[in-house]
Amino acid sequence: MSMPDPNTLDPADRQAVAGVAKWWWLFIVTGILWLIIGVILFQFDTQSLATLGYLVGFMLLFTGLEQFFIASAVKGWKWVWILFGVFFVLGGIWAILNPFATAFSLATSLGLLFLLVAIFWIIEAFATKEGNPLWWLGLVSGLIMLGLAFWVSQQNTVAKVFTLLTFAAVWALIHGIGDFVRAYRLKKVGALVAG
Repeated sequence: MSMPDPNTLDPADRQAVAGVAKWWWLFIVTGILWLIIGVILFQFDTQSLATLGYLVGFMLLFTGLEQFFIASAVKGWKWVWILFGVFFVLGGIWAILNPFATAFSLATSLGLLFLLVAIFWIIEAFATKEGNPLWWLGLVSGLIMLGLAFWVSQQNTVAKVFTLLTFAAVWALIHGIGDFVRAYRLKKVGALVAG
């Protein structure tokens, strides 16, 4: 989120930015929730697995609802958005009702997931090479993830579950810290626009 120059915004844009910025505290709340989820995941017990399963379920539910909102806004191909929305909602309900099975299913496919992420990061690094002086960081990250994909695919299920919980916990902690930064920046933008 870049800081807008208050002098370049017209009154309607200033009002819109101020309206959004007043909700900065929501990022504090979500940041705290993500940190709690990260700590729970780092317990490496059955509660961690259930938390991960529920987290996946709620993410699928929200993604499904998002598809329905998109379907209501687009002109054509509404049925595609609705179909994906139904699949995501059904998957989310299944994941919430079966959190342990969800976590184990995710763990068993972890090597494939890491491989897909690695391919995406490597392609993204080369695609952004022209305008991104740090493109090589994406390439290095993609190569590391590629190595992890092959390593994880050779591990037994217990090691895969442990790896999945570690990655999910670190991701949750980073997401929580990122939400605190977003809250600070959004509050600062609101102060700039109001002042």
